[in-house]
Amino acid sequence: MGTPHTIKRYGEVWPEFRIKSGFEILEKLKNKVIISGGWAWHFMSETGHTEYKHAHDHKDIDVFVKKENVAEAVVILQHEGFQKVWTRYDHLPGEENFRRYEKTVESDYGKFHRITFDFFERNDLKTIEIYGFTVVKPDVLLSFYRNIHSSDKCWAVMAAKDLLQKGTDPVGHPQLSKMPK
Repeated sequence: MGTPHTIKRYGEVWPEFRIKSGFEILEKLKNKVIISGGWAWHFMSETGHTEYKHAHDHKDIDVFVKKENVAEAVVILQHEGFQKVWTRYDHLPGEENFRRYEKTVESDYGKFHRITFDFFERNDLKTIEIYGFTVVKPDVLLSFYRNIHSSDKCWAVMAAKDLLQKGTDPVGHPQLSKMPK
């Protein structure tokens, strides 16, 4: 969510082509990556939810890759037309060995959009399995906001914090994609 968090924009939805193109590449990487960020909240949400922009950040796809899977994941991305993109974060010290890969695609509607993968290496994550995808556990994912992920105002993050504080498992909970009042 690169734009400021404004309540006036609540109700805006992600274009279907963005969700579809993200799913297509994640399906090819599903045995190599651990999904994080907005896409992790997407998978944790109830099936058939509305893709509100303020519920889950689909601007980029955040993934963790175990060191033994890095080469294969990079080969898959490159085979799919993704290219390494240099960022200001590439030379910062950190354990995650950050990389970014991007590709521009044309939607069925003739619009072009960029698919961005923010790729972190890490071997010690607690994960859960959802629909055949490996996803960072909700409590661990929440700990990444303000250092790895920046969209801590999205509805799913706020709802998951609240649910976990109450002792409720957020996975599959309708609050993860429900517009706040």
